[in-house]
Amino acid sequence: MDRKLIIGTRGSELALWQANFVKDSLAAINIVAELKIIKTQGDRILNLRLDKLEGKGFFTKELEEELMAGTIDLAVHSHKDLPTENPPGLIIAAVSEREDPSELLLILKDCVEVKHKLSVKYGGMVGTSSNRRKAQLLAVRPDLEVDDLRGNVPTRIGKLRDENYDAIMIAKAGVARLGIDLSEFHVEELTPTEFIPAPAQGVMAIQIRESDTELFEALQPLHHPEVAEGIAVERKVLKSFGGGCHMPLGCYVRKHDGAYQIFTSKADEGDEFPDRLYTQTDNLEGIEDKIIKYFAKDRKFPTDVFISRDLSEQSYFRKALEKNGIKIEDRSLIRTVPVITKLDPYILRNLDWMFFTSKNAVEYFFDLKPEFSKHVKFGVMGTGSEDMLRRNGHFADYVGDSGDTNVVGQEFAKLANGTTVLFPGSESAMRNIQKNLSAETKIIDLPVYETVLLDDVEPTGAEILVFTSPSNVEAYFTDNLLNPGQKLVAIGRSTGNKLAELGLTYTLPFSPDEVGLAEAVFGL
Repeated sequence: MDRKLIIGTRGSELALWQANFVKDSLAAINIVAELKIIKTQGDRILNLRLDKLEGKGFFTKELEEELMAGTIDLAVHSHKDLPTENPPGLIIAAVSEREDPSELLLILKDCVEVKHKLSVKYGGMVGTSSNRRKAQLLAVRPDLEVDDLRGNVPTRIGKLRDENYDAIMIAKAGVARLGIDLSEFHVEELTPTEFIPAPAQGVMAIQIRESDTELFEALQPLHHPEVAEGIAVERKVLKSFGGGCHMPLGCYVRKHDGAYQIFTSKADEGDEFPDRLYTQTDNLEGIEDKIIKYFAKDRKFPTDVFISRDLSEQSYFRKALEKNGIKIEDRSLIRTVPVITKLDPYILRNLDWMFFTSKNAVEYFFDLKPEFSKHVKFGVMGTGSEDMLRRNGHFADYVGDSGDTNVVGQEFAKLANGTTVLFPGSESAMRNIQKNLSAETKIIDLPVYETVLLDDVEPTGAEILVFTSPSNVEAYFTDNLLNPGQKLVAIGRSTGNKLAELGLTYTLPFSPDEVGLAEAVFGL
């Protein structure tokens, strides 16, 4: 291409980084370009929440107007800021690779309380301008106060540094691209499967005039079709709900082991508890229509659900189901009792790791008032165990959240092989994690509790039965059978395998926790 291109961009540090990235990428294929900074409505009006600004595209409209007027040749956007439809005459010619779409929760170090999920002190003030973030945050930490936070990435971090907030939420992609040092804060990284991002978060879009076919062809070396395929679904879901970037909607598509996994979170308002859906498919065609049906206002939910554990009033699973009028029958079919009352301090010497496969293991172990002679790292199976570990004042160095003990064992082995690992647990533990460790690893099994099945377990007539451990499956099906039409959900593969031994089919959630169980029930 002989002509020199003009790239339109906003003037924030992140926008300039993105525009310069495109400029350098063009230079690598012998295309010369220069930048033109354009101020948008979102840059000028900083005293209003994003959802109070009129219309859509308040970070993109002015760039698009200059593009249509011919004063620039291409515009570089954060793809998530774009309306779901291009103005007539404009197209997206290329999309970038996807930066990690995780969220970061930055917390002032004197506002950290490890015993609380996400580590923000009870009742803390969190800054975010996103209704999507607000809804998902309050779903797991309803005690927090959420206040509006505007400005570019360094400005928002500066407001936290000035102690206007106890914590702020921010996209990891922007921090990574700007190379910002966050060592002065405590940082909690929330993965995109745990905290569902905005559609197309972490992706840059290059927009041009539709008539500029020469430029379209020239930009194809910068285009990533596999990224475009996934975010197209995310943006179609957003469009179907009629939303812009202020809607409390998260949607994330990823390809894993040859299949597409789609995570969706939606609320009507930022302070409303969101519904979540996880679905998996081999083909993305028409998947957005199927997703929309799950969130339809006239959708019929099951009338009642049984779960084999006692739930607190603040349980995520309880709140997620009761929001949709579903009655919950919660009762554990087992009881646990300690098997030791005193801990031999010698067993804690020279430990490198401790691994807990259940929250019961954490609870019974710390009831023994352990004292560690040196820093010990902690591994846990699932977020339930992680939360219990937090309540006892410790962060997890490894969280196995796949629900498959063999996968978790293989992951943990990469960290712990050749070290000394203590496994507090049940007397009847299956030792699936231990089986994956090398012969050079010193394994210490420490039974701290035993599981006792309840006698004469009453059957349930609930439409959906959720089982949270193999022992609960065994206790229920000792005397009871499945009624016609009843559906089963297993919290993890070990529980599912127990159901399979009985010839029963079941649904497995994406994550072995209450969020995953709620997603599974919502998806039935």
